[in-house]
Amino acid sequence: MIKKILAGLCLAAFVSPLFQAGAQDAPPVKNKTLILATTTSVQDTGLLDILIDAFQKGGEYTVKPVAVGSGQAMQMGKMGEADLLWVHSPDDEKQFVAEGYGTDRTTFMHNDFVVLGPASDPAKIKKEKKAADAFAKIAASGALFVSRGDKSGTHKKELQLWELAKAKPAAEKYLEAGQGMAATVKIANEKEAYVLADRSSYLSLKKNLSLKILSEGDEALLNRYSLILVNPEKFPKANAAGARAFFDFLLSKKTKKIVENFGVEKYGKKLFFYDYKVK
Repeated sequence: MIKKILAGLCLAAFVSPLFQAGAQDAPPVKNKTLILATTTSVQDTGLLDILIDAFQKGGEYTVKPVAVGSGQAMQMGKMGEADLLWVHSPDDEKQFVAEGYGTDRTTFMHNDFVVLGPASDPAKIKKEKKAADAFAKIAASGALFVSRGDKSGTHKKELQLWELAKAKPAAEKYLEAGQGMAATVKIANEKEAYVLADRSSYLSLKKNLSLKILSEGDEALLNRYSLILVNPEKFPKANAAGARAFFDFLLSKKTKKIVENFGVEKYGKKLFFYDYKVK
């Protein structure tokens, strides 16, 4: 009996190092989930779901989207809490990359912003061709304005327009929602207030709104979207391979076709315009 126990111990002592060596030599388990920090507009319109479904059919990676404002998305990137960013705040994007948090910033599509307001248009902005002039009239009229107030790309654009207008509503006439695009527009609708929104979100919500587009077409209202890879050298745990795979997919002919057709059947017009020249 003692001989059998000793033999078992010897075998275990021999096998254990081999097993440990084999475990060490085994290839690391592939991370199949990538975290995308993105803007609320691409999720609220439904475009993001369609693109993620098309990408995941390959079965190699799963995308976990976190829809927040561009400011919050880039903060996630700075904390290493995202693998890929899809944002629309150009100045902040450039700074994010310059500080070493991201790489391969690529602007690939756009839509535009519109100024919404009640049909009665108390600030009389309907004929204003410049968005800044419309904003100046809103401030001067004492009409209520609802801001996202969340450091998103839309919020940053709004602040730029107030600066161009050299005006801002009185504190009691300026409501910061602190929410995403859809929620902010709904608040403005309930309060019959003015609000800056991206056109795509407006079209997706239009059937439930009484607000109208009162200012549009100004070049200052262009809204460009970019992709940024979170820098794997700064964040070694980032799923760089998964992020790159989805990044490449979003810059592919398949994505271009999806984006160019999105919204046409339902709204009678495209919601986004694809700008990247696919190779």
